[in-house]
Amino acid sequence: MSTLDVEHLVAAYGRSQVLFDVSLSLSLGVGETVALMGRNGAGKTTTVKTICGLLPIGGGDIRIDGQSLKAMKSFRIARLGIGLVPEGRRCFPNLTVRENLAIAACDGEWTLKTVEALFPRLAERRDQAAASLSGGEQQMVAIGRALMINPRLLILDEATEGLAPIVRQEIWQALGQLKRASGLALLIIDKSSRELAAIADRAVVLSRGATVWSGDFGDLSSKLSERYLGVAGGVASGVTGSD
Repeated sequence: MSTLDVEHLVAAYGRSQVLFDVSLSLSLGVGETVALMGRNGAGKTTTVKTICGLLPIGGGDIRIDGQSLKAMKSFRIARLGIGLVPEGRRCFPNLTVRENLAIAACDGEWTLKTVEALFPRLAERRDQAAASLSGGEQQMVAIGRALMINPRLLILDEATEGLAPIVRQEIWQALGQLKRASGLALLIIDKSSRELAAIADRAVVLSRGATVWSGDFGDLSSKLSERYLGVAGGVASGVTGSD
């Protein structure tokens, strides 16, 4: 089975170490969804940046199908099948919706047509500059752009943060569709624990830059949730923090 394996990962920003011992594993191509969870500053976004080659691996290893990503450039990691929807969207503001999507295009199932079918709003806005879109529409562009590389794994870092409830729901519905219909693996950082409970197969919980728990999402107990996420009553009834 094709996998992404993160083992005892260490990473730092200069002399400031953030990750001390992060481990997780995710099956690719079978629609598995993993929620990466933790309080503010736990190391979730740093883990994602390191997986994607935006931060060097300081220790441990990250492998796809047994191939180490150490010292690999970020564009080569993307070519191995990892698509990133970064925190803050980061669309190209002066490019149109169509241009934002086309700039990342690789051969495969995901094309302008299929992305617009997933997010019909983008078809309506295809010739508008990204800067003229609402925050939710920009987030749809960011997800669509990541899909256009035709990844095996889609990583979403706070993809619904700050959006109107109706737009958040559209995005969660789209993620559910991706999981069911395409077999695309998802690694999700998000505060929306109720929505995560409906889509995530497993959870990995970080605290102070280390993995402290991993397992089936439904097995994340109230005691663990309160200790590591600040959520009383379990994740289905609360909200997690962000990096």
